[in-house]
Parts: sequence; C-alpha cells; structure tokens
Amino acid sequence: MTGRLVHTGQVLVDLVMRVPALPPPGGDVLASDTVMLPGGGINVVAAAARAGAAVTYAGGHGTGPRGELVRAALAVEGVTVAAPPDPHVDTGVCVVLVEPSGERTFVTGSGAESGRAIPLPPAAPHDVVYVSGYSLLVPDKADRLVSFVADTAAAVLLDPGPLVTDVPAHTWERMLAVTGVLSCNAREAHLLSGEPDALAAGRELSRQLPDGATVVVRDGARGCVLIRDGQAERVPAPPVEAVDTNGAGDAHCGVLAAELLRGADWPEAVRRANAAAALAVTRYGPATAPTRAEVDTLLAA
Repeated sequence: MTGRLVHTGQVLVDLVMRVPALPPPGGDVLASDTVMLPGGGINVVAAAARAGAAVTYAGGHGTGPRGELVRAALAVEGVTVAAPPDPHVDTGVCVVLVEPSGERTFVTGSGAESGRAIPLPPAAPHDVVYVSGYSLLVPDKADRLVSFVADTAAAVLLDPGPLVTDVPAHTWERMLAVTGVLSCNAREAHLLSGEPDALAAGRELSRQLPDGATVVVRDGARGCVLIRDGQAERVPAPPVEAVDTNGAGDAHCGVLAAELLRGADWPEAVRRANAAAALAVTRYGPATAPTRAEVDTLLAA
C-alpha cells in the first residue's frame, strides 16, 4: 500500500437514540437506549484504517468537549489530523433515531467540521481523496473543495449523502466532472438519476461521469451494483441479521478506498466492501466497521 486516504468530509458527534418508531408531528417517544459517540466521517476513516490504510482527516474540529471526543477517537484509530482546532466553535452534533428494523433518521446541527476556511493538505497521485456531499452544501467551502480536487492527480471518491438534492446543480456538475469513483446508496442513485432500479440508476449516473470513472450503487442487503468501462454487474453481500444500519455506507466507502489503495481489482474491492458493510449492520453504531481480519473470516465462511 503506497498511498493514503485523505478525508475532506466532516467528523462530528452522533447522539444515537433507539426508538420504537419515529414520533408523529407534535408527538414524543421514549428511547430505549441513548449514547453519544463520534460519528459522521469517523465511520469512513475508521473503516479505512481498520482495513490497513493510512488515513489523514482534513476536515474541521472544534474547541470544546465534542471536539475533544472527536480527536480522541481519531487518535485511537491512528488517523492523522491535518488542521488545528477551530478556537471559536465546538464540533457539531447529529441526532440519530434508530428504529427496530435498523433504519435510521438524522437531524444535524453543524459546527466546526463545516468550516469554510479549513486548509486542505496536498494529495499525491497515489492517494485517494474522499469527498462527502455534505461538504458541497456550503458554497464557499464547495468552491474551494472542487478546485482542490480538480487540481489533484489523486483518485477522487465522491459519496453524495442523503442531502444530495440540496447541492446546487452547478456545484454538482463541477464535482462530477472531476470524480473518479461515485459511491452512493440506492435512494441517492434514484434521486440523482430518476431511475427506480439500482442497476438502471447506476448506468445513468455513469453517463454523467468522465471516461474511465466507476459507479458503485450500494443496495443494502442485496450488496451493490458496480458499473465500470460500460459494464454493469451486481455483487452480492453476505446474508446477516441487521440491527443498526447507521454507518454501513461509510464502512463500505472506507473499505473500498483501502482496497483500492492496496491495489485490489474492482470485483475484489467491492466484495470486501460489501462484507464490511454487512458486518457493520450487525453492530450498534455509529463506528461499527470491522477489522480486515474480521472481513477475511466472514468471506471465508
């Protein structure tokens, strides 16, 4: 492995609450469990680091108890932090409501991780630069980030995120023009393409990317769809019993990046990413990514 993952997204704090169902408007429900843990981008960087990749976090982090919690978690994973803490604001928080099926709903209050003037470290040609769709929601930050990835020779991995339809159209078009790998879930693929089926959506998205780019559509328990060089295939995931889907897509992206850095071919990279996401949903989140050895064990079984 010669390169590293440069994560330009946001690590914040997740307030995770397990609920019997989402509350109705004006209503209330009692959570059966509540925990506060580092979340957001921590899932991607932890997944990549546990898969053996060198990782640099190039996002923001604040001054305060939530910022301290984030930095401690990054240190445990062996992740290098590129920028100093923002002295004016703490790291943000995301309320995560997890239903009995494992499905989750987010409410996010942004903080230092969404800062507009965070310096970005240089990326080498053998690096992978991870871009989150959340970063494209702040116009000034989006302009700097798109210009940064346009000037780098590193591979660019874009994960649109659930708010992709809120990204301005011109920003999205500029970002797609410099994207080498687009990894999204089936819902996001549908929103971006208008196609109801993951395979058809992936094919349509591949037409919007530069020549040679790859599309990965994560499709839950069905695994993922891989579209590359005009060819599409479905790569299945190992069957598991899901208890919490929070962080599964991030685990997939992190392990995918780590495998590409190791020089794995695409079928092997997505197969291992599928296995990592499958293991992640069997654990209560957010940072539930498995180790490389755990993925080996699942695939061997």
